[in-house]
Amino acid sequence: MKRFRWMMLGAALMGGCVLSAQAAITVQDDAGDTVTLEQPARRVVSLSPHVTEMLFAAGGGDRIVGTVTYSEYPPAAKNIPRIGDNRSVDLERLIALKPDLLVVWRHNASSRQMEQLRKLGIPLFYSEPHKLADIPEAVLRMGQLMGTEAQARQAAGDLQRQLDGLTSRYRNRPPVRVFYQVWDRPLYTLNERHIISDAIRVCGGENIFAKLPMAAPSITQEAVLKENPDAIVSGDRRDQKVSGIEIWKQYPSMTAVKRGNLFAIDGDLINRAGPRILAGAAELCARLDEARGRRDGKEIRQ
Repeated sequence: MKRFRWMMLGAALMGGCVLSAQAAITVQDDAGDTVTLEQPARRVVSLSPHVTEMLFAAGGGDRIVGTVTYSEYPPAAKNIPRIGDNRSVDLERLIALKPDLLVVWRHNASSRQMEQLRKLGIPLFYSEPHKLADIPEAVLRMGQLMGTEAQARQAAGDLQRQLDGLTSRYRNRPPVRVFYQVWDRPLYTLNERHIISDAIRVCGGENIFAKLPMAAPSITQEAVLKENPDAIVSGDRRDQKVSGIEIWKQYPSMTAVKRGNLFAIDGDLINRAGPRILAGAAELCARLDEARGRRDGKEIRQ
């Protein structure tokens, strides 16, 4: 919290300097690289749905001239031209948009394509928050890059208050051992470096696969059964008729199944590292509190 307050103060001071002296804007991205703009970005391309949400929250929705598939929130984002998806982009269409800033999700960015764009002199800002506390800071930095600090500070402050409320409410709750299921075919999860694992921690949960070396490891059903989690949580996919966590009902003696702790949360809230993940985290915390209430033999029938 102290770090965030210093960033807010720094943002205010930086904003004053930019207005008075028209100095270059310099921020650090999530890859640790320094991004410098001679003036606030006016034409921004977003290469991730979570980035699009952040740019809107920071007050720069009208600056986005191109984005990728699934950038559908807020509703105004649906009108932004699409230039590709999470695997590749149409470089010719992107260049034709004449962006002065490109905001990229490092995890899915094509390194070859990004290097081509870098050689063309287009500034790149990599966005990949690993903790909930990174979200308000990211919104603030994007506001700095676009010269929309006032709205960005307001949004960042609101997000920080949401996070502080969750942290205060759940920090001393009894732990709940959680299996987070990203997908069921194949079955894989997330380790402690992913922001969802941090959300589990904030809610007083324990990610049973936190210590696995890969960020998104593939696992077996046997491994989950061996860990026997208290709760199983999945980011529900919009295009599925039945939630992927239904596969666990074939194991009625499993603690999470026996107690009725199979929880599907809107994937757009919990899986995207954007401002709405605070709402997803609030729902996650509520579900884990349900799991706490079903201990000591308080099980429900499936």
